[in-house]
Amino acid sequence: MSAPDGRAGIDAGLVRRLVAAQFPQWAELPVRPVELDGWDNRTYRLGEDLTVRLPTDAAYVPAVTKEDTWLPRLAPHLPLPVPEPLALGVPGEGYPFPWSVRRWLLGASATPGRLGDLDRFATDLAGFLRALWSIDPAGGPPAGDHSFHRGADPAYYDDETRHCLEISAGTASGIDTGLDTGIDTGRATRVWEAALEARFDGEPRWFHGDVSVGNLLVQDGRLRSVIDFGTSGVGDPACDLVIAWTFLDGGARTTFRHATGLDAGTWARARGWALWKSLLGLTAADASPEQRVREVEIIEAVVADHARHGAA
Repeated sequence: MSAPDGRAGIDAGLVRRLVAAQFPQWAELPVRPVELDGWDNRTYRLGEDLTVRLPTDAAYVPAVTKEDTWLPRLAPHLPLPVPEPLALGVPGEGYPFPWSVRRWLLGASATPGRLGDLDRFATDLAGFLRALWSIDPAGGPPAGDHSFHRGADPAYYDDETRHCLEISAGTASGIDTGLDTGIDTGRATRVWEAALEARFDGEPRWFHGDVSVGNLLVQDGRLRSVIDFGTSGVGDPACDLVIAWTFLDGGARTTFRHATGLDAGTWARARGWALWKSLLGLTAADASPEQRVREVEIIEAVVADHARHGAA
């Protein structure tokens, strides 16, 4: 039996016991961790065709029933495969949360080396998102705690963002971080304020909430499936654009912008979401030097994008 990883005591042995107790038809299938795991949930391969997904904390539990309810309804309207829930487990074997069994999706996390053409990837991703955004939102879960406020107004994180800017500028009261980020906090602040000013006043749409490379699976150089709808919901799709700065380069970013067909206000809010997230990573006490360098690169790209395209 493998040792627990410290997150809700989850390990392969626990997964075997849960499956055997609740879904004996799969009890003889081997269990092994996936190569690249997430933080909100642990995922294990169950045989060749299934996966088991377990939340690591109570904060991530709402995603289990949300995905079990909504993924089968969203899937027929999407151009690429998404996770297919097959069974919903209940707490047991000392594990306190509901959990799920899904069908395994082929592919590996998106990295530049796995993509044949980044512009084509940007176009394919935009096409998937447009399809998601166009699905009838009636009855869908409004943005809120379950989505960690993705899809809501970025103003929810205003205090946190301004505090991170103060840390970056060395002006946070009573805090001596010794952190020299090198970012232009004045320009970054203007990006944030433009995001707050560009209020969302359109019809709520479905959004994914965590469009990141770990949730985009590629095969043979192409985007093949999209996973992890745990922070999905109905609201403002601006949060789905953050990958424009965290992964896409200048040319592919332009391709993505045009292919999404969203207005300047949405892109202003998207820059706010990207800034907030990177500021958190930049000012985290346990951030590595490599992570800080990367977060500065993202922030500089966001600031430059704001300078080029202007506020909404």
